[in-house]
Amino acid sequence: MDPVAAYDPYHPGSRAVQDHVGVREFADHVGRSIGQGIRPVAAAFLELQPMLVLGAADRTGRVWASLLTGAPGFVRATGPRQISVAGGVREGDPLADTLAAGTPAASSAGVPVGEATGVPVGTIALDPRTRRRMRLNGRARPTPRGFAVEADQVFSNCPKYLQKRDHYEEVPRRAAGAARRSGQLHPEQRKFVEAADTFFLATVHGHGADASHRGGNPGFVRADSPSELSWRDYPGNSMFLTLGNLAADPRAGLLLLDWVTGTTLQLTGTARTDFEPDGGRTVIFTVTEVVETPGASPLRWSAPEYSPANPPLP
Repeated sequence: MDPVAAYDPYHPGSRAVQDHVGVREFADHVGRSIGQGIRPVAAAFLELQPMLVLGAADRTGRVWASLLTGAPGFVRATGPRQISVAGGVREGDPLADTLAAGTPAASSAGVPVGEATGVPVGTIALDPRTRRRMRLNGRARPTPRGFAVEADQVFSNCPKYLQKRDHYEEVPRRAAGAARRSGQLHPEQRKFVEAADTFFLATVHGHGADASHRGGNPGFVRADSPSELSWRDYPGNSMFLTLGNLAADPRAGLLLLDWVTGTTLQLTGTARTDFEPDGGRTVIFTVTEVVETPGASPLRWSAPEYSPANPPLP
């Protein structure tokens, strides 16, 4: 049996973008790498990671991307289709209540979330030391030590646009400070955004969620105003999971990280994709809420070595 016919990883939003760009046949080919099981090499990779990014909608329907950290082994495969995360989401994080409750929010866009139990989540484990990344999407439920995710999609991506950071250290006594919340970006936060070489993007669709990575040379993401960001969508694997989700549901969340101080900047809002006549694409993100948390990560990473795949900035 054709594996694509047996298991199609794409929903109509992704298919629409693939058809618009003209890559459906190639997307079918790379889509064969998406499965539902966690292979031994993936399980071994997870157990080496000190951080995990998770994307989901909160109880009000807003979409966020959140950073989780812990000693290597805090994320591990505990079944052929399940990972367990010790410690859970940091208290005060926008997704903390949602993950603790273990039930999804009603869609603010009027899209049903499906009949399955648990919170639809997307996760991405990214290792700057090896420039490897793994994504696992599924449904989360609380456990006595944190939460577990039953996988619907498991796959890896190539190292394109990942900045290499050789090592990290855990900073003693670093603890998250009080969150600074606002409805738009302050001037220093706009500088934070435009200095970034990496951010994470959470998106949703009718029956699930996804967390992905975006990278480039500093300045690749622009803070065009206190309430709007934009970035070029660089060529990737042609799956168009993220842009497909946005075609179906514009809600999105961004996570930016200061890799030295551990400060995180979480943004929630909506996003749209502008397709240009020359074949280029630009994503426009409109900010609804901003949460800046100093010292949210206890990890201090070494300086980056920028990916040779990063396009030069205009």
